[in-house]
Amino acid sequence: MSDILAWCKKSGKNYWEYVKECEDEDIWDYLDSVWRTMRAAIKRRLEEEGVLPGSLNLRRKAATYYIKASGYKQSLQSRGLVFAYALAVSEENASGGVIVTAPTCGSCGVVPAVLYHLQESRDFSEIRILRALATAELVGNIVKHNASIAGAEVGCQGEVGTACAMASAAANQLFDGSPAQIEYAAEMGLEHHLGMTCDPVCGLVQIPCIERNAYAAARALDANIFSSFSDGAHRISFDKVIEVMKETGHDLPSLYKETGEGGLARDYQQME
Repeated sequence: MSDILAWCKKSGKNYWEYVKECEDEDIWDYLDSVWRTMRAAIKRRLEEEGVLPGSLNLRRKAATYYIKASGYKQSLQSRGLVFAYALAVSEENASGGVIVTAPTCGSCGVVPAVLYHLQESRDFSEIRILRALATAELVGNIVKHNASIAGAEVGCQGEVGTACAMASAAANQLFDGSPAQIEYAAEMGLEHHLGMTCDPVCGLVQIPCIERNAYAAARALDANIFSSFSDGAHRISFDKVIEVMKETGHDLPSLYKETGEGGLARDYQQME
């Protein structure tokens, strides 16, 4: 990221323009397909009720959150809608539906929730959303190639933490943040998920995974705001956080890396 940030400062361009220079022209068709898939997942599940597949008999929440959000004043309504959108995509995943791995299935609700909410509430154009997606994609790829996005390898910090970093950067991009501010937003999105374990109850991507998506989407919006108040200067770089995330993930016992045997999963089995 530091190399790309230096390129941005030298060229006067932003991260999405770096992506444009590195990819073929059809990248925009690809990102358009990604965005259409994300939106469709949200819209499908906002009307869905009942119980999710699997032994947990977990009730769907997206539709309820969406309806309840309409009864609150604007500040709470905004947060409730973000929750609903993230829940919708995560419930689509838990139902075996079509989602975008952003960066994984278990963390698929964060990026679409943030971008969909901002487009709906701020009327951002399609091209600005696609540029924000390009920035998010770049952030995810940097983590993937320098550490890991696999819960089985580094825990949920690599999944939901990376998704939060992607969404934070994308949101800051939408609000015309500088390259330094975007990097700062991404850094916060990942830093504050360091050490997060991957401990799905009964091995299903439902508890605590679905709620984590909703919470991370809210955190991404906060990281964007926090970074926007700054000039982008900060002590710990995004690259350093990726390095620490990789080390932390390797230090985590295997029980806390997608086995469904440790942490919350173990406690639930004991209660049963």
